[in-house]
Amino acid sequence: MATTIGIEQPVLSRNDRMASELRGRFAKAGTFVVNVLSSPGSGKTTTILATNERLRAAGLSCAVIEGDIASDVDALACKKAGMPAIQINTGGLCHLEGNMIAQAVDALDAGVGLDSIDVIFIENVGNLVCPVDFDLGENLSVMILSVPEGDDKPLKYPGIFQHAGALLLNKVDVAPAFDFDLPGYNRVLDNLNPTAARFEVSARHGQGMDEWCSWLIERIEAARA
Repeated sequence: MATTIGIEQPVLSRNDRMASELRGRFAKAGTFVVNVLSSPGSGKTTTILATNERLRAAGLSCAVIEGDIASDVDALACKKAGMPAIQINTGGLCHLEGNMIAQAVDALDAGVGLDSIDVIFIENVGNLVCPVDFDLGENLSVMILSVPEGDDKPLKYPGIFQHAGALLLNKVDVAPAFDFDLPGYNRVLDNLNPTAARFEVSARHGQGMDEWCSWLIERIEAARA
């Protein structure tokens, strides 16, 4: 007799409990948490760094939790920019989970004090599938797509675009070099996630970043009200 044992629901249930605890902890500390999702190479770290500059100018302190299968390259870049940074190496796992975030938050709390951090960016593992299923206690999930990846990604990976509370199209400065159908891309998003805020940005060169950061600051202030 063959028996099938499902593990997905117990794993997700444990994660949801941890996410609920994290959400309460963040609320108590007054810390706004942004879960940054995308494929590798979309510009997550560059976007976080550029956002940090603008939020810091607005008087907000930011930290980052970096998720990667291996290496600490991105965490070092954030530390160099003055952001407290905790590296999580998943060892092959294609997403971050609540228990990993809890350990990273413990480290941030011990190092600089969670109460002193206004915003935590969680740079999730570069993947367009797995991270959607795992709540990390965040206030906002942001999906970043870069122009060179192509306008068909919302059709191929609809879940992550439906999940996001904000959608950033990055590297628009190089759009003339790519056959990216912007009207078609937006039509697909109109069907998948018409309520999410959308921004066309170049994190490296600054285009659209002020608009994105102004919107984000409004969300942070609303969460505190």
